[in-house]
Amino acid sequence: MPFAAALSEHPVAAHAVGEVAGHVLDTIGAGLDLALVFVTRQHSGALDDAARAVRDLLDARVIVGAVTESIVGRSWEVEETAGISVFAARLAGGVAPLSLSATLDGVVGLPEDLGVEPSAVALFADPSSVAAGSLLEAVATRWPGVPVFGGFASGGSAPGGSRLLVGDHIRRDGCVGVAFGAGVAIDVVLSQGCRPVGAPFVITAATGNRITGLGGRPPLERIDHLADTELSEDDIAAVNSGGLRVGFVVDEHEPDHRPGDFVIRPVLGGNRATGWIAVEGEVDVGQTVQLHVHSAASADDDLRRVLAGRDASAALLFPTRNRGRRLFGERHHDASVLDDEAAPAAVSGFFSAGTFAPVHGRSFVHGEAVSIALLSDANSDDARAGAG
Repeated sequence: MPFAAALSEHPVAAHAVGEVAGHVLDTIGAGLDLALVFVTRQHSGALDDAARAVRDLLDARVIVGAVTESIVGRSWEVEETAGISVFAARLAGGVAPLSLSATLDGVVGLPEDLGVEPSAVALFADPSSVAAGSLLEAVATRWPGVPVFGGFASGGSAPGGSRLLVGDHIRRDGCVGVAFGAGVAIDVVLSQGCRPVGAPFVITAATGNRITGLGGRPPLERIDHLADTELSEDDIAAVNSGGLRVGFVVDEHEPDHRPGDFVIRPVLGGNRATGWIAVEGEVDVGQTVQLHVHSAASADDDLRRVLAGRDASAALLFPTRNRGRRLFGERHHDASVLDDEAAPAAVSGFFSAGTFAPVHGRSFVHGEAVSIALLSDANSDDARAGAG
């Protein structure tokens, strides 16, 4: 197997690095194409030292990393305490590092020639300085159809507080990442943690971020009807606790819309007198939407749905930081479900401040979700099984 991953919760960074590097050496040896290094805030000052040690011990050609709030490993999540997670790979198709700046004015640093033909791109970005729309649009323009995964690093508590690593360089803004060549099969899956309810409707009236007409009726009237006719007591409790969401259809040409066809946005509020609801981001008349319920139960069901029948040698897992104990009331949920359903032997990743993943071939940033890159050797049985 060309993949290995290790996680350590030792509070002394040098000791933790020794533990993870030793495990990788025992699993696949040195002379690697890629090492990803994710450390929690407690080890923030040791990121460059950790990367240097990984480079020296593992002889990794490309090293990329980030400081984050929490990290993951196989069936394990370390939330807001000291931890280091390392992912290592030996890839026949090669990998290329990325170091970018992305503002509303455009993206700087996207190379003309990477030396590999990307099959997927992992990006780890600073949330205070990167315009996600510009970043994802630039990547889609340069490499059409190539999926993006990863997310905003959650290690910085204020602008300039992020620490992103590529090679020997630490960035406090912008974005770092990895372009994967054709030697690895990567299947990017997304779970947005919601269950669609009712029927899809077309937005018939809107202004700014307010939906004022849904299929010719006020949105709150539609919601009241759902509560009376379809929603369970658990659904109503979830809605009353802030779990109402609106899913926006990505491909309007599809005749039927199923779970996974939507980009989910939270409902921010409403007005009982006039019946409008406000959502995150501007909306347009003519868009097709469907109401969704978000809860711990729906998040568990949806993650198991997207992983059902899949298999992989390794995985990179990026839940948003409002999952974990905040959503499920216990640790290790997403990592454990991934282990139960797909059983990858090597798992790494971090809790993001917004995760990247495609919906119907277009990559978006998602605020309440988990994106997972399932990796297999492109010529292995796992790759053929995972693609099915």
